[in-house]
Amino acid sequence: MAKIKNFEELEIWKASRKLEKQVYLDFKENKDYGFRDQVQRCSVSVMNNIAEGFCRNGDKEFHQFLNIAKASCGELKSMYYLAEDVNFIASKIAVERRKTATQTMNGIGKLMSYLRRSKTTRS
Repeated sequence: MAKIKNFEELEIWKASRKLEKQVYLDFKENKDYGFRDQVQRCSVSVMNNIAEGFCRNGDKEFHQFLNIAKASCGELKSMYYLAEDVNFIASKIAVERRKTATQTMNGIGKLMSYLRRSKTTRS
């Protein structure tokens, strides 16, 4: 496997960036500012925790930040249930976003498993 030198090369970061953009577009006109702020914050948290963890001092810290990113992705999924329940978004879109969030969480989980098994450390 080729060594990844920048977080921008990580497929999970790329996926979380796309998901974040979708979140912003989905709720840009939403007038419930508390809801909009929270859903945007958790989407940003996924992307930023992947980046921040990658830039830390090793796999143990990276794993910790990935855990936070995965949890934020779960929160995002939950927010899409709420958005659907209160008719902030169409059911079809909510289902698509939850599916994307689940795929992103699974990708983060796979990277976490890899880091646990890995005996090498990043520089």
